[in-house]
Amino acid sequence: MIINGSNMILGRLATFAAKRALEGEAVTILNCDNVIVTGPKKSTILRFKQKIDMGHPYHGPFYPKVPDRIVKRTIRGMLSYKQERGRKAFKRIKCYTGVPENFSNAKTDKVLYADAMKLKTLNFMTLKDISKYLGKNTE
Repeated sequence: MIINGSNMILGRLATFAAKRALEGEAVTILNCDNVIVTGPKKSTILRFKQKIDMGHPYHGPFYPKVPDRIVKRTIRGMLSYKQERGRKAFKRIKCYTGVPENFSNAKTDKVLYADAMKLKTLNFMTLKDISKYLGKNTE
């Protein structure tokens, strides 16, 4: 299953991908830089900054700054990745920033309940903006 992540809400997209991966299906998420995180901008940035600053620089825990890895890490949090079933499911998930050439003509699916059109607020940020604030240049 190939999912286009533009204008999708991060948590809802991650739960859908985790469930599909646990069922045994390979999940590919494209355009991870356009995935949306809801909430006020200041608190969203502070929450991500807090996750990155947690731990020791050499011993971890390590939190990613790049959009595709943030999506994959969020999905990992919804799997029991320390057990065999979760590890196998996590290996079935691939995340990409933008659209790679081998997926350019592929038919993509949309997760209807994760679409940002259902939002009643303008308090959201894309992962591209968040990673820019965290110090990663995604271009």
